[in-house]
Amino acid sequence: MDSIVITNLRKYYGPVKAVDGITFTVKQGEVFGMLGPNGAGKTTTVETIVGLTKRDSGAIQVLGLDPVRDPIGVKSRIGVQLQTAAMFPRLTVKETVQLYANFYPRSMGIMDAIALVDLTDKAKVQTLKLSGGQLQRLSVALALIGDNDIIFLDEPTTGLDPQARRSLWDVIRRMREKGKTVFMTTHYMDEAERLCDRVAVIDHGKVIALDSPQELIRRHFREKAIEFRQPRLTNDQKLGKLPGVQRVQVEEETVILYSSEVGQTIPALLKYAEETNSPVDDLIIRTATLEDVFLELTGRRLRE
Repeated sequence: MDSIVITNLRKYYGPVKAVDGITFTVKQGEVFGMLGPNGAGKTTTVETIVGLTKRDSGAIQVLGLDPVRDPIGVKSRIGVQLQTAAMFPRLTVKETVQLYANFYPRSMGIMDAIALVDLTDKAKVQTLKLSGGQLQRLSVALALIGDNDIIFLDEPTTGLDPQARRSLWDVIRRMREKGKTVFMTTHYMDEAERLCDRVAVIDHGKVIALDSPQELIRRHFREKAIEFRQPRLTNDQKLGKLPGVQRVQVEEETVILYSSEVGQTIPALLKYAEETNSPVDDLIIRTATLEDVFLELTGRRLRE
């Protein structure tokens, strides 16, 4: 079954085509990721799906309901974490979660939701005294408290330290194990690769690729990536003629050679760098990632 069905969705702000005719489905019980740079249309897509922003055209079905025609029906069955959450500053963490629990027909335990995001020691602290990362985690708890069928997480780990980030990954995995559908947007490719069953790459309001992370990588890359920094070589056409090199990608001062024969490419590269007095820095060899897919599709890396 599909939890979310989006058909030819459009949302324009004057001449800006924030969402420009996208179509996709989200299956029940999967973690679905939407990747894209700032301004690509990710947040507008989420806000339109959950009914916070009115679409210009297209169709939206959330658990079989239209968020415009039945906003209460949709909101009662979804949990939403947005990038910027407005909190009541004088309420404590526990009081805030309790307040949100009252908005839903059912809810998980208040302290259970707080513990899921590692805020148990802050339960009696007013939200005005929380750090940015703690507020982010509280926002996620508010999305989870309703024990809903679909959880929307918009850049949930932005601003979190590595430990808190991985802790939230565990929370998302647990939601999937419970059969919940998780729709998340993210800047982080490693996050998408580890968590998402499928990802949609969005740029300039359009979905330009959609599949599992592994399939997207397999479809676009069979080579290893040789990455290094050397400004003098960023426009050197001879790099593409080195043994084994199938393609060359440049991002600012970083050069990436995609090679099918790394053992031949590396010696040839180092020899050429020596001959041209262009020593390479930060040389690494790695398998292709979603970052490479995004770079190939859009011509730039995915950055915050």
